[in-house]
Amino acid sequence: MGSWGKVSRTALGTKKWRARARFRDFSGVTKTVEAWGQSGAEAQRRLESELRNRVASAGPGITGDTRLSLLGELWLAEVAQAGLTAQTVDRYRDAFKKVVMPGLGGLRAREATVSAVDRFLKTVAAKTPAQAKQARVVLNGILGMAARHDAIRCNPVRDTRLPRQARKPVRALSVDDGEALRRGVQMWQNDPHQMGPRRAPDLLDAVDLMLATRCRIGEICALRWSDVDLSVTPATATISGTVVRIAGQGLVRQPTPKTAAGHRTVTLPRFAVDTLLRRQVQGWPNAHNVVFPSSSGTLRDPHNLRRQWRDARHAAGFDWVIPHSFRKTVATMIDREAGTKEAAAVLGHSAVAVTAERYVERPAVAPDTSGLLEVLGQKIECLGEKRE
Repeated sequence: MGSWGKVSRTALGTKKWRARARFRDFSGVTKTVEAWGQSGAEAQRRLESELRNRVASAGPGITGDTRLSLLGELWLAEVAQAGLTAQTVDRYRDAFKKVVMPGLGGLRAREATVSAVDRFLKTVAAKTPAQAKQARVVLNGILGMAARHDAIRCNPVRDTRLPRQARKPVRALSVDDGEALRRGVQMWQNDPHQMGPRRAPDLLDAVDLMLATRCRIGEICALRWSDVDLSVTPATATISGTVVRIAGQGLVRQPTPKTAAGHRTVTLPRFAVDTLLRRQVQGWPNAHNVVFPSSSGTLRDPHNLRRQWRDARHAAGFDWVIPHSFRKTVATMIDREAGTKEAAAVLGHSAVAVTAERYVERPAVAPDTSGLLEVLGQKIECLGEKRE
């Protein structure tokens, strides 16, 4: 479909030529298409131009000879219309341009075999496992589209396997750790001999609110005063967006959190209410009405907040603590008191298994069940007496 046969040229009079060809359209019907000109060459040029226009108007013709470089652009255009967030589309485009294109962009769809794709992904994974994982997602979409257009028989990415990475054990802060960390961050903020980049005077406030709201670093940057209700008991905060950087736009407040389940209203502990009341009194006016603006009153860049946190945690002696450690700490505490399902709901996870596997610290010492086993011991003692 979308191809034509040999072009025939016929002279019909002085300076009048006709060009003809059999064309199979995208409904599967073969028909004759004609064009005219003052010469045979002109008539043929017009005919071929008309045939190319018919192919173009039917949409991109994806075949087994279409290169992955073009397939990738077509797939990115498709996902941009699929309702995904701009941040997600940007992440896919970045992986395609930086990883997939240099490695496999010159391959035709039919040349993207399981072995070729698998070999490429394993090469990338040997250096940067995270890039390999993202590249596999992109390739799965690209070659899945090729399979949908019958350019290839099946999607080869489905049969590829990335090297299994040993998952680090979940580590959460204890109450004593949290107290020591807060003291260290406060000392870092108030150090009278500060050198280097300007230190964020409200970093400890941001940490406290991340602990209290169980939100991600981009979500704390997007928290607005209109999302906070301090007039009720207990006070609440609604996690309704996140700050992201979009190519060509800069920092924007995305009106949805990372996931659909992430849109939630959480209750606030007393220490968080005290922090918010103090910030209200001190006054942090800004055009976006966010609780944690930048020093110039604009949206705060999550990357800058992460950099500031890296400096502070190092000074406090807690290099292992990342922003996600606060979510793991909250999840572990809630899991032990109320269960994993409750912890998943508080963190905004749609799957309890994710919370259990990646956010809850498992105790190294088994829980004390000696009281339960006493019943078994009594039975054993009774059997011993009978034997005697």
